[in-house]
Amino acid sequence: MGPNALRFPRMSGSPKTGQYVLLERVGMGGMAEVFRAASVGVEGFERPVAIKRILPNLTADHEFVKMFVDEAKIAVQLQHPNIVAIFDLAREDEDLFITMEYVHGKDLRAILDKVQGKDGREGRLPIEVAVHATMKVADALHHAHFAHGPTGQPLHIIHRDISPQNVLISFDGEVKVTDFGLAKAARRAVQ
Repeated sequence: MGPNALRFPRMSGSPKTGQYVLLERVGMGGMAEVFRAASVGVEGFERPVAIKRILPNLTADHEFVKMFVDEAKIAVQLQHPNIVAIFDLAREDEDLFITMEYVHGKDLRAILDKVQGKDGREGRLPIEVAVHATMKVADALHHAHFAHGPTGQPLHIIHRDISPQNVLISFDGEVKVTDFGLAKAARRAVQ
């Protein structure tokens, strides 16, 4: 990893957080930020990952921390080609973060903005792309709702925040749903 690697704010020394090297921030919301990163192993092994971290000003909010942990615990149970895979929930000093599959592409909001132009009138998403994305998102939501936990109990997950920002489309055409932070689930710690 080069000298351009990012550090979590407040972290000193190396740009590493555990086995992960942060490369660039790719998104930020009101509650968390997402980094493109690499999981680094032996003999130069690297795997691209995304790291979602609670914003520093929210780490003292115990209810929010519970919701963040819930998100990881819910999403890790969902193994589906159209849902972003969760790999790890970890803590580095005060920083709590989720490590997940990195989708090399754009979110649907960025794609729509590009197609529609600044005034929102330039163009439309080709019907084939819209239908493809809609089918894949529906498959992901169907899987989440009818999935079962490790002991066979139904999870009854309802995403509750399907928005263009939470639909990722890879440059290869894969469609992935992300961000189960507001999901309603049968076994959620925080309702």
